[in-house]
Amino acid sequence: MKIGTFSTGAKVAVVAAAMAVTGTVAHAQDVKLTGSGASFPFPLYSAWFKDFSEKSGIQVNYQSKGSGAGIEDFTNRVVDFAASDAAMDDEEIAKIDGGVVLLPMTAGEVVLAFNLDGVTDLKLPRDVYPKIFLGEITKWNDEEIAAANEGVDLPDEDITVVVRSDSSGTSFNFTNHLAAISDDFKSTVGAGKTVPWPKASNFIAAPGNQGITATIKQTPGAIGYIEYGYAQQTNTPYAMLENQAGNYVKAGADAGKAALASAEFDSHNRAFITDPKGENAYPISTFTWLLFYKQGQDEATVKALKEMINYGLTTGQTMSDKLGYIPLPENVIELDKKSMEEIGG
Repeated sequence: MKIGTFSTGAKVAVVAAAMAVTGTVAHAQDVKLTGSGASFPFPLYSAWFKDFSEKSGIQVNYQSKGSGAGIEDFTNRVVDFAASDAAMDDEEIAKIDGGVVLLPMTAGEVVLAFNLDGVTDLKLPRDVYPKIFLGEITKWNDEEIAAANEGVDLPDEDITVVVRSDSSGTSFNFTNHLAAISDDFKSTVGAGKTVPWPKASNFIAAPGNQGITATIKQTPGAIGYIEYGYAQQTNTPYAMLENQAGNYVKAGADAGKAALASAEFDSHNRAFITDPKGENAYPISTFTWLLFYKQGQDEATVKALKEMINYGLTTGQTMSDKLGYIPLPENVIELDKKSMEEIGG
């Protein structure tokens, strides 16, 4: 707003009127927050930060770079906050002078999205999909897949396996699940933000949930792991997975809530459920975290960060289900509100 030609009194009146209309706070026009990290929650965070910026006047610039890159930026203090689906481990936390506050801000599910002409409904047993990601099952009409999909016309087509090329919290959660249900996967590939995927010709890599989703859509016969919301928003089919109880479950809010019901948080607000129990629990579900410094930021930044967090824990939660995420249980929201007070010392 150009106010240079007004008298001082008029300037004050114009600014006051603008603030009344927009609902901004006095410091908001000068505060910009930068963050980076996980692609898993990016569709939700993107919607949050856009709406929050419009309502508060606090600009939030978040770059979806992958959890590993986010933690690296956070460690190097080139961002105001970061995001990771793998939280931070003890070694990573120890590198941050003054301490870290980890807040689980939303939750989601990892789905196995696929591209098979004429096939929209697919079931994958828990002893089968690890073999696909070990490179042991390479045809869509393999008898182990066919046995679980009676009546489905599975093509005699090669399986192209799409995995992450970057350091990824989605990979962390997916591979920890596979390692929990398959000893072969645990001993051969292991679990982590980056893992040694089989060096097979049918494996290709892409960066971010966005990259894997796009690659699957463009590659007939492909399968890959992405956050549920990406599959929803791009109309990409995804498989029903057999859970620990032996039931085939499709990803969704209720199945995700059932999986997260048993979560127990440690002193850093970390909880990982690698193979959830429960008749209706979706087998690959996870929280995802925002990372904050306990100390070292100016008062205006800390105030803006807390406004952003409060938005995410209130208005932001109402967007979760529609965008393919799991709204936080009330006890987790209360945990976050209490922990948030540690930000800024």
